[in-house]
Amino acid sequence: MTELNKIALKIISNGKGILAADESNGTMTKRLEAVKVNSTPENRLLFRETLFSSESMKECIGGVILYDETIQQNSSLKKSIPELISSSGALPGIKVDTGAKELANSPQEKITEGLDGLRERLKKYYKIGARFTKWRGVYIINQKYPSRLAIHSNAHALARYSALAQENGMVPIVEPEVLMDGNHSADICLSITSEVIKKCFDELILHKVDLSGIILKPNMILAGNKSKDNITNEEVAQKTLECLKNSVPSEVPGIAFLSGGQSEIEATENLNLINKQNETGFIMTYSYGRALQQSALKIWAKNINNKEETQIAFNHRAKMCTLAAQGKWSNNLENN
Repeated sequence: MTELNKIALKIISNGKGILAADESNGTMTKRLEAVKVNSTPENRLLFRETLFSSESMKECIGGVILYDETIQQNSSLKKSIPELISSSGALPGIKVDTGAKELANSPQEKITEGLDGLRERLKKYYKIGARFTKWRGVYIINQKYPSRLAIHSNAHALARYSALAQENGMVPIVEPEVLMDGNHSADICLSITSEVIKKCFDELILHKVDLSGIILKPNMILAGNKSKDNITNEEVAQKTLECLKNSVPSEVPGIAFLSGGQSEIEATENLNLINKQNETGFIMTYSYGRALQQSALKIWAKNINNKEETQIAFNHRAKMCTLAAQGKWSNNLENN
């Protein structure tokens, strides 16, 4: 077992999942303003620190993805944010891409940037305490897209990033996200997502990335959010498992799904059904942002110093997600 494989398994084993708290300042500002809280560095830190010091960090969360601002902040508990996360037994991670920009010669689509200077940034983040990293590629579905150009370019960038992360002793989260925006069917999502993931692994292998030391962070297979062709949660689970069984090499230790526009309950229920049917050999867990934080954020926004009730809401959500990662969640537990 390699050191990278040990890190990956520490993050996602025993029903533990990943808290994605790596929203850029722009995204976090939108979230806070939506609940009428000023987006200052202090307020962004206060909300995140409230989550990072909650009880469920020990039992449910194996890793936390941070943003550049957050990983360099100090908590009110006289610890750096990476130290605060590590003290609960979870591992600090860092988002290292610099965002999705227009793809040259296909301006409707996006390419994720941030490879320039990445090696130096990774060295700095490792020193601060990060042990895993994240890079997200995004793909749209419509009659023309995604183009081969977008599929190839993003896979290439994800592979180059992964090789650099591993060179610096960190586990790369590989996140190819096929967006749910559109009126496409779940079957089209299945076909496109399979193609995207296969291309990513072609490039990862070409770049000599150790597949036992990565975590894949894909979307679930869903119909587009404007589609009339809705499918059941059972079908979501079946199609998602079909996609991964046929696209992901067996060396990969695990898969941590993004919630991608699903509500907290949908993301939990779908993950639970995936695990009830999971015979792939892969660990299947969560790497949720909004689907772990939304309830807690609403309570916190009413009184940003109400740490206790905010943590109760977060602990409940994290516990439900961890039960789902073990196939043990039910609607009854949700309401108790």
